[in-house]
Amino acid sequence: MRALVFVTDDEQAIRAAVVKRLTRQGHHAVGYESGEALLEALQHDFPDLVLLDVKMPGLSGLEILKRVRQLAPAAMVIMLTAYGTVQDAVEAMKLGAYDFLIKTVDLEGIDPVIGRALDLLTLRRRLESEQTHQDSQYHLSNLEAHSHTMKQLLEQVREVAENPKSSVMLLGETGTGKEFLARVIHHNGPRAAGPFVGVNCTAIPRDLFESELFGYERGAFTGASQRKFGLLEKAEGGTLFLDEIGDLDQSMQAKLLRVIQERSFRRLGGTDDLGVDFRLITATNRDLKKEVARGAFREDLYFRLNVVAFELPPLRKRVEDIVPLSRRAIVRFAQEFGKPVPDLDADTSAMLERYHYPGNIRELQNILERAMIFCQGRTLTPTCLPSELRERSTQVAVVTGIGPDRTVRIEMQLGQQTLADIERAVIDEVLRLADYNKTLAAKHLGLTRFALDRRLKKEAEPSDGGA
Repeated sequence: MRALVFVTDDEQAIRAAVVKRLTRQGHHAVGYESGEALLEALQHDFPDLVLLDVKMPGLSGLEILKRVRQLAPAAMVIMLTAYGTVQDAVEAMKLGAYDFLIKTVDLEGIDPVIGRALDLLTLRRRLESEQTHQDSQYHLSNLEAHSHTMKQLLEQVREVAENPKSSVMLLGETGTGKEFLARVIHHNGPRAAGPFVGVNCTAIPRDLFESELFGYERGAFTGASQRKFGLLEKAEGGTLFLDEIGDLDQSMQAKLLRVIQERSFRRLGGTDDLGVDFRLITATNRDLKKEVARGAFREDLYFRLNVVAFELPPLRKRVEDIVPLSRRAIVRFAQEFGKPVPDLDADTSAMLERYHYPGNIRELQNILERAMIFCQGRTLTPTCLPSELRERSTQVAVVTGIGPDRTVRIEMQLGQQTLADIERAVIDEVLRLADYNKTLAAKHLGLTRFALDRRLKKEAEPSDGGA
């Protein structure tokens, strides 16, 4: 990084040599002959790095250091010292200095110390930026909600977030942002200062899930050489988020139910009940009512989890949000790739809005990341988008969803397609979906095989041109 460095030393030769050396390395270095001059400069500028002599006329380096920590708390301070004042330099480090340099004629050792200080400063700023971004991105006022459905949802989320105990269940297709909404609920409620502990129930093997959730005592099983805290304890005072709760096996469902009812648990191998205080948020893309009906999910647990339920709409049902979400993602990727932020032209916006997004927001972000990689100008054009997106946007009928929840979505441009065009597009798409099994396609369409054949034959007949 190119740093602003204030060099303070009453020895003009040392001061000038350090300033010259730093300037050659690309930094902006300014020299000051006294601590008083440095303090005056700090009234107007905030340096990244301060090199400060320990022994100077007037105020000492240690006295100046205390003032620097107050006026420029983010600045890194390196003390400059002669051989006889190392003890003072050590004292300075106790007061907040980063390191000290022993002054020599050839300034040996200055570069690595300054380099480490600036590396640490860069890391600190990056972490602060990420933390600020993390906190702000979950703030309700910063969320993109232009569709009526999302506006209503977020109004309800605002109310639920204020209640720190109610269990919340998030429903919706894969990629709709269930974990993101869980974090929104956490960060906008009384538990925001506590931990957010998230776990995917399918990511941990079944035989390990219990020990991960409850933790264990030393000697609880072979290999348990010391006590381990589980996810329940780590979530104390905060939020525990269990994603894909519909995939939890029945034995763990029973144990989780007991925790919710009793608000206590035991570590594996333990004998004491440990009280816990956290908000439980769960998520699933399954229909848990159907899972309960077929005996795959405990009904009593379902009712415990389903205190408040939010169903996140798929992206295709919140079209008004697609362009605002796209613009926000473009800004983020532009910063990440070191590129200027491009505009979205009208054709690209329309193409993004027409696509059906089987992968929802996650797919939209992947599409835009790829588009930003290939975007070279100041405008994001359709040529930057994947070819399958451009091809799909011209289709009249497309299939959305997965498995038994698949839906044929119709897009009719007024004046551009006839009713016959729409019927033909639906039949073609359902046939493709049925792998061209006409009997199955007819069943999907609510037709007899004979009726489907008749329509296909009619489509194949040449038009008489109105003669």
